Amino acid sequence: MPDDRPVSTPRKPQVIAAPPRRQPSPADPCAMVIFGAGGDLTKRLVVPALYNLSHTKVLPDKFALIGVDLAQGTAESWRDHLYETLKGFVGNAAAEFDLDQIDEAAWKQLAEKMSYVQGDLNDSGLYGKLGKHLEEAARKHNTAGNVIFYLAVADRFFGPVVDKLGEAKLVETPEQGGKPKFWRRVVIEKPFGHGLDSARELNARILRALHEDQIFRIDHFLGKDTVQNMMAFRFANGMFEPIWNRDRIDHVQITVAETVGVEQRGKFYEVTGALRDMVPNHVFTLLSLVAMEPPTGFDAASIRTKKTEVFAAMPSVKPERAVRGQYGAGTVLGKPVNAYRKEPNVAADSNIETYVAMRLEIDNWRWAGVPFYFRTGKHMSQRMTEIAISFKQAPYAPFQDTPVGTLSPNWLVLHIAPGEGISLQFEVKHPGPVVELAAVKMDFHYNDWFPKEPNAGYETLLYDVMIGDPTLFMRADMVEQAWRVVQPVLGAWAAEKANFPDYDSGSNGPKAADELLARDGARTWRPVVPALERKQ
Repeated sequence: MPDDRPVSTPRKPQVIAAPPRRQPSPADPCAMVIFGAGGDLTKRLVVPALYNLSHTKVLPDKFALIGVDLAQGTAESWRDHLYETLKGFVGNAAAEFDLDQIDEAAWKQLAEKMSYVQGDLNDSGLYGKLGKHLEEAARKHNTAGNVIFYLAVADRFFGPVVDKLGEAKLVETPEQGGKPKFWRRVVIEKPFGHGLDSARELNARILRALHEDQIFRIDHFLGKDTVQNMMAFRFANGMFEPIWNRDRIDHVQITVAETVGVEQRGKFYEVTGALRDMVPNHVFTLLSLVAMEPPTGFDAASIRTKKTEVFAAMPSVKPERAVRGQYGAGTVLGKPVNAYRKEPNVAADSNIETYVAMRLEIDNWRWAGVPFYFRTGKHMSQRMTEIAISFKQAPYAPFQDTPVGTLSPNWLVLHIAPGEGISLQFEVKHPGPVVELAAVKMDFHYNDWFPKEPNAGYETLLYDVMIGDPTLFMRADMVEQAWRVVQPVLGAWAAEKANFPDYDSGSNGPKAADELLARDGARTWRPVVPALERKQ
């Protein structure tokens, strides 16, 4: 039976000192070309992350930033627009990127390296013009011919843009003295395909123009410190790995709850939906870090191979083990909001899901019999991303002749957003002569130990692209295995009309998601609350 007792909170927070931080070295000289320079992703995440790299002195001194977009514009107008967007983040705690103030020197360093190229992505002439622009940038900014092409565009352009780059010979790396004269890398956003067949087709298409080591399939969740810390937490601490298995772990819950709706992305969402948007990338990335075997080293090949082994061990999900939902009207954080079907560019009878929950399995020695549950949805009650690991309950026998009615499971919770940290919940005895237990928590807060710095989630990832480290990026086989796992659900949902909407905005999803867990022995979802709340 679930235990509804509240978790006790400490009377005062712990007082701790921050250890010194090691600063990374500036990356190699390079130019970055952003296709989709006027888009939301560029102004909301990519350029703020580049600004942060400038602020922290790891952006190359020899650097050029080239914006490419269909809209008419100039370097000056693009810079001004991006600066106004950056100013909007100052003091905006609700934004993904929150600034106390703008470091004008850091912005100037970035802004003076910006230029703009207007053109149609399907026009071969654009790429000839871009090639000349890159030659000029190499001369002016000494970028040594190294180039990152960032595809911040709709996924229907991924194949055509890579094709055009190949035809224009902009991704070739000629050798000199047996070594490449320079490097060329391509960053591709999600979704990488819309199912198994399209992912295979896209992989085959881009691999005609690129080598696998030139491709960086990006997932901004891996830019979060807590996510990156998962491997260190597991493999650098001897106390956890011996209990990280089916003998000690009852189940795992992964929650990615958002308070936002689809906003102005209705057109995108109508052909994507929550499953395609979140599951084969974000959710599976988190799952792989929990479930992977220890790598032989902290190099890209070892780590990505171990992640791929997790996906390969996962059976394809049966449709009856998946739940979909779509939000209706309601109230989120005190504000009334529309139903999904009332959002701009959304069909009045849309069958697209805004919520997904699934029961996943991993058929290997470590995880056989341990269910992995996840849920992700929009317009939920709170914004929260966490990985919660429930350990098997201790035997009740020692407490049979005491007032103790039930034993709570121990929980290890990795909080990813909005507050980053780790919590451990366990049982202690209340003071006094009566044997009475209380569930308490030990919390590690990143902000207690390390200075808080603005972070768009892309800084580490962009830096890794610049230094050529693919550890945090998806490989072709990883992408295809992830789509294989969810493909039966995609097919079943496409063939059957859903009874939408089935959850109110401001709630925590449809009732069917609760029933998904209840079928497995009265398990319940953890409450959706702001991460790492602490009562002083």
